[in-house]
Amino acid sequence: MFTLDEIETAIRQLPNSEIRELAARLQHYLDDLDNKWDQQLESDLKSGKLDSLIARAEADIATNQVKELNEILYDRCDLWRI
Repeated sequence: MFTLDEIETAIRQLPNSEIRELAARLQHYLDDLDNKWDQQLESDLKSGKLDSLIARAEADIATNQVKELNEILYDRCDLWRI
């Protein structure tokens, strides 16, 4: 098994045409992963596995126990500050 640094060093030694081919293959691989994730999510939704989460979210929305997305993201950024 190679480290990421070793892989990066090897990639930098490839001709541009092979780097572009590698990038295309990696993109295809990532697209397949995304499709599998989407299919799993759709399957979970159809099977009812997400029903309790959806119900909880709907209840929180109905009782106005929600935050704006930018407020959540801002709070998360504070956690990363040193």
